Amino acid sequence: MHQELKLTIGSNGQAANLLGQRDENLRILEKNLQAGVVVRGDQVILTGSPEELEKAQRVFEHLLTLAKAGVMITPPAINYALSVISQDQRQIAEKLTENIYVTSRGKQIKAKTWGQYQYIQSIRNNSLVFGIGPAGTGKTYLAVVMAVVALKNKDVKRIILTRPAVEAGEKLGFLPGDLQDKVDPYLRPLYDSLYDTLGMDAAQRLMEKNTIEVAPLAYMRGRTLDDAFIILDEAQNTTPQQMKMFLTRIGFGSRAVVTGDITQVDLPQGQQSGLVQVQKIMQDISGIDFCYLTQADVVRHPLVQKIILAYEKNGM
Repeated sequence: MHQELKLTIGSNGQAANLLGQRDENLRILEKNLQAGVVVRGDQVILTGSPEELEKAQRVFEHLLTLAKAGVMITPPAINYALSVISQDQRQIAEKLTENIYVTSRGKQIKAKTWGQYQYIQSIRNNSLVFGIGPAGTGKTYLAVVMAVVALKNKDVKRIILTRPAVEAGEKLGFLPGDLQDKVDPYLRPLYDSLYDTLGMDAAQRLMEKNTIEVAPLAYMRGRTLDDAFIILDEAQNTTPQQMKMFLTRIGFGSRAVVTGDITQVDLPQGQQSGLVQVQKIMQDISGIDFCYLTQADVVRHPLVQKIILAYEKNGM
């Protein structure tokens, strides 16, 4: 027996945000929901069985909560709302409206998935966090945002961003320039995150004052890093020895986030990843947390989720 349910969208701006450009968002919802969806003025009219209506209502209320908080409703946001139908969507949606940081251009940074929200909470509550998950889950970007928040709140005095310079099937030697020129391409994603968060001018000023340092992992050897927020990115490409070296650099008043994707190890065949090993030996240490993001937390183009799933199905 079909029933009808009416939901009020809100203002014209919220309706436009929810429906998307040329109703792109509406078409995604119509395609993926079993209930019928009709928009009339400021109302969404849903028709279907009680079970179909309940699922559709959960999705729309999730998206309306975000829209009313000024969150831009994008196809990835809709795909995520559809993927968590069976969970407590009201709680999830409310958490996704919480503002973490506002960039120099006025862009509000918020968690886009429940996994991202838990990752942010983990960074807030632990001295050392391992963020492990596939590409596109925001592991590095959110770690950089949290580092900038800590610096602005004077919780730390400096930020240190580092990566192992491991060749991903390509050779560095032919590249022109000195050593710094050769390793800069590896560090570019870290610079990009900084520039997006702080703005290029402010980030460069802080780097000139050494308040922010971006350097290859090898540069960390022999140092003790006090009062710093330290991020080790692409940690799947560290050896166990490099991982131990990095973790023992952490000094008083410091916090660290280690990020990586254990499905994309570029180390020579037969060489164990330090990130894989560390999961086995540090799971039960107080103050250390392992946060696992999944393909459900991918916030890039929806196709990226499908690509990750295809690789996972083929054991890759």
